[in-house]
Amino acid sequence: MLKVNNLQVYYGGIHALKGVSIEVHKGEIVTIIGSNGAGKSTLLNTISGFLKYKDGEVTYLNSKLPLNPSKVVKLGISHVPEGRLIFANLSVLDNLLMGAYLRKDKANIKEDLENTYTLFPRLKEREKQIAGTLSGGEQQMLAIGRGLMSSPELILLDEPSLGLAPLLVKTVFDIITDIRKMGKTLLLVEQNAYKALSIADRAYVLEQGKITIEGSAKAIAENPKIRDAYLGSKK
Repeated sequence: MLKVNNLQVYYGGIHALKGVSIEVHKGEIVTIIGSNGAGKSTLLNTISGFLKYKDGEVTYLNSKLPLNPSKVVKLGISHVPEGRLIFANLSVLDNLLMGAYLRKDKANIKEDLENTYTLFPRLKEREKQIAGTLSGGEQQMLAIGRGLMSSPELILLDEPSLGLAPLLVKTVFDIITDIRKMGKTLLLVEQNAYKALSIADRAYVLEQGKITIEGSAKAIAENPKIRDAYLGSKK
């Protein structure tokens, strides 16, 4: 479904991604784990068209992805960014409708809104509330819900558990597995390696801009090097 081949990305003079190659197949949850500054968010931002790459290729359904975020969304890829980046001054409902901004199929938008409320009943309860007044967990639900409103086939999730209490972390990961059951494909960037590996099919370890280990999530979770470096906490 998605193929990244030998991606080279620079921030000024900094070589942020050094020949990164990954694949995501339809129906999978694939996770990328790594420390801060490893290049995880850079990879997602490049796939989404926010960052240009110097060399390499990104293809989706066997076609090269454009370097234009709105065109990427139209092709069926949604990006839920790190830090949520909701529209704090808009209502919950308006935030969700902004996720469908590029769509013209009004009847299907209404159906997807109801499906989003079914997945996130808390958002239905607060649909008229100003988004900036929501709790951190509710804002994360809103960010994911907004991403779903573009009717994507592939969802890029960047640090969805960041800053959340352990109980809410469990809720978020339960939601991710529910989204997969809806037929969606997910590429997940997450520092909570234990949780990410527990729900993923396959995983990549990104270190200093390079993929150093790849394989099944189960095999990577059992790798002694990975356990020592990333799995110290199981919260």
